[in-house]
Amino acid sequence: MEEDEARAVETQITYLLPGSFINRRFVAAGVEYNTGHYAPYPVKVRDARRLSRHFTLDRHGFTLARQPSAVEDFFDKEEVERIYPGEVISGVKALTGATSVAPIGWMVRTSGEIPKRRVVGYEHRGGVQPPAGEAHVDTEPGRADAYARSVYDRVFPNGKGFSRFIHSSFWRCFSEPPQDTPLAVCDARSVRADEGTPNTLHIVDEIPSPEDALSDKWNDNVLVAAAIFQFNPAHRWWYFSDMTRDEVLLIKFHDSDRSRAWRTPHTAFRDPSFPDARPRSSIEFRSVAFFE
Repeated sequence: MEEDEARAVETQITYLLPGSFINRRFVAAGVEYNTGHYAPYPVKVRDARRLSRHFTLDRHGFTLARQPSAVEDFFDKEEVERIYPGEVISGVKALTGATSVAPIGWMVRTSGEIPKRRVVGYEHRGGVQPPAGEAHVDTEPGRADAYARSVYDRVFPNGKGFSRFIHSSFWRCFSEPPQDTPLAVCDARSVRADEGTPNTLHIVDEIPSPEDALSDKWNDNVLVAAAIFQFNPAHRWWYFSDMTRDEVLLIKFHDSDRSRAWRTPHTAFRDPSFPDARPRSSIEFRSVAFFE
């Protein structure tokens, strides 16, 4: 097969360990903390660069596209807010065929230095965070439908309704290649429908102590949760080496049409194949695309 001939990187990907029964993700300005127990597993991540046209949303759950941006500085929050949402909406419509797109929010992530500071009223949007370093999908299947409905009713209160939705990330790496911590994406066909454990998101001003993070005070019945994954040797991981700022990787979090590839686990990983690699800086913009 053509896929089997792709260049491959021997590396590690972090997975959830069996027996982690309280899974919460706490995020504060510049820092994130998971209560679950995780460990790195040796894996092969194949380089999709020479096969980029081979990967499609409906078959693999992700696709690479050329999408230049007018944003000059993605660390400039005002500039991003002014220019980027419209670009994302147009790009997601073009890549999915959806009729309406609701922007959810964005985050810059970098493997470089992030100043540690306490932010009162932290909202977990429009900031700078470290790369997410475990196999996950940013939505949990049991909550995806209710979340999409709440977004549609809020953004399109007079809408005529929808028959399908795609929750996704419009992911762009804007640092110079090669990057030290690129993004790996898992072929959706290699992921079983019954895989994944809910990991509830808690946005806080300050990360709690490990004991407090496991206490009963936290409401885990909130709408927003990710799915985190245990190691499965069948998972087939890919990445696009040497990504440029004119490229975008569209990644499915959840497609309500499960006859297609409907979700794509992903994670940052260390790429040891480029000794001159630079810190990775990227921007992820989440949206829900609706087919009305």
